[in-house]
Amino acid sequence: DRPNDTGLSRKHVTEQCHHSLRRLGTDYIDLYQCHRYDEDTPLEETCRVMDDLIRAGKVLYWGVSEWSADQIAHAVSICRTEGWALPASNQPQYSALWRQIEDRVLPTCEDLGLGNVVWSPLAMGILTGKYTSVDDVPEGSRAAGGDAKFMDRYFNSDVLDAVAETKSVADEAGCTLSQLALAWCLRQDFVSSVIVGATKTEHVDDNVAAADLDLGDEVIDAFDELLEPVAAS
Repeated sequence: DRPNDTGLSRKHVTEQCHHSLRRLGTDYIDLYQCHRYDEDTPLEETCRVMDDLIRAGKVLYWGVSEWSADQIAHAVSICRTEGWALPASNQPQYSALWRQIEDRVLPTCEDLGLGNVVWSPLAMGILTGKYTSVDDVPEGSRAAGGDAKFMDRYFNSDVLDAVAETKSVADEAGCTLSQLALAWCLRQDFVSSVIVGATKTEHVDDNVAAADLDLGDEVIDAFDELLEPVAAS
């Protein structure tokens, strides 16, 4: 990449916004998120360019992704002081097995009015129940490919055994384990929406159905109690 092809500088953010508008064939972007904090660009510059894009009608709302609580708070402070558009969303990693943002990031977002659109709500597929043993990795699965190194935190007997126990909770509730895991995320007051991936059409149908599940607190609590002890927090 060339020097200006990365980061959150005015030049790069503006150019990428224009590229996105052209590729999408639209006049504006509903939500434009700044992925990863850029240590090499003054935060004021990033906040200003997002405000400029909103004032120009090219973006409706802007947000952040994978920023720390302090970075989010600093951005909001700058925007309030300057009268610029405030960030409206945060895109963090979050699932019943990954709760590291509960301590500071989520309270900060709640205090400052940012909604959370969480990614990896199925913990890279672990919460689908497809993985049953560290010694039995399905061929063609994420754990069998290049993403395996990112799954080390989950791929151990303690986690897989706990996930296996949650299957009975899902069965009794009349839903799939994936649906239960997504419903658990959506039940959290601070979660606005979830981002899921799919390799088959039926996966999409299964995931969408989670939004309509009417599960009692006892189901959500049972699922939570089984996974909380082995979750990253």
